Amino acid sequence: MASNLVHFEIMGPDGDASKAFYGDLFGWGFDSPEGFGDYHLTAAGGGLGGAVGKGSDEMPSYVTVYLQVPDIDAHLEEIGAAGGRTIQPRTEIPDMVTFALLADPAGNVIGLVEGDE
Repeated sequence: MASNLVHFEIMGPDGDASKAFYGDLFGWGFDSPEGFGDYHLTAAGGGLGGAVGKGSDEMPSYVTVYLQVPDIDAHLEEIGAAGGRTIQPRTEIPDMVTFALLADPAGNVIGLVEGDE
């Protein structure tokens, strides 16, 4: 079964500056849910939904895409066996999303989102 792209993130050291840059340059509107701090959701002009915001201390700047899979833990095991590594294990944000981050053998960071097709 193929996994679909379902989300993207563009994170930097200053989330508000990134929000202004992408909003002004590409005309993106943002929704900044309460409790999410410097994490701003966008439908990117009607295309694939994603977010722009502030990265973490460990990963201050990165761009990644998220693939939807039915079982994150099973995929993380396969990724490890194929030469990748887990960056952030299966993490659940109640009533919102279950996700993980991995690095492929070249070091590219990819996200997984758990869910049915």
